[in-house]
Amino acid sequence: MNLICPWCGERDAGEFTYKGDASVKRPSMDNESTDDHASYIFDRENPAGWHQENWQHTGGCRTHLTVERHTVTHKIKSCEPLGPWKNHLSGEVKA
Repeated sequence: MNLICPWCGERDAGEFTYKGDASVKRPSMDNESTDDHASYIFDRENPAGWHQENWQHTGGCRTHLTVERHTVTHKIKSCEPLGPWKNHLSGEVKA
């Protein structure tokens, strides 16, 4: 499986570290429900199909990415930068 880094271009997935499910939203810090926070930490789905994940290019430029990956075929639909560089890098991915 290859991922496309916005800075470095297409690279083997071995250069990247999986950082978690990008579709899970953290409860507000004002939310005092322990059930909501426990669900955020422990409850995960295992979807078959397209799924958004957070990855980091740890073997390269260390950029954080949101990757849309098919969990059965491992086909990559998109790799988008996260954080303050998102607006600078969108649409400028190296081939």
